[in-house]
Amino acid sequence: QLEESGGGWGQAGGPLRPPCVASKRTLSQNAMGWFRQAQGKEGEFVAAISRDGSTTRYADTVKGRCTISRDNAKNTVYLQMNSLQPEDTAVYFCARDLRGLLTMGSGDYDYWGQGTQVTVSS
Repeated sequence: QLEESGGGWGQAGGPLRPPCVASKRTLSQNAMGWFRQAQGKEGEFVAAISRDGSTTRYADTVKGRCTISRDNAKNTVYLQMNSLQPEDTAVYFCARDLRGLLTMGSGDYDYWGQGTQVTVSS
């Protein structure tokens, strides 16, 4: 089971760093990804990271502003978000990458968390 937290309110230009914590050691054995879904819109890929953290991938909309990282000893994946924009307002989800290919399609992920709401005010 995955659990996201650390969302909340952010000011435009400010940082947030929601973590994704796994209740079991499963997280450390898999590549992981972050997705987000804004109200009334389809979900979209944000970032992904390989099992050992050596490889990452980002959506063009967040590249340069977000950093995905992981601490396998803590069963946690982080999404450092800087230079927040109102367009970043969404529910953020983490999920397990089924094939470890860091794909952008949500169909390649499972074990979705409940999500954490991020709201950015202008």
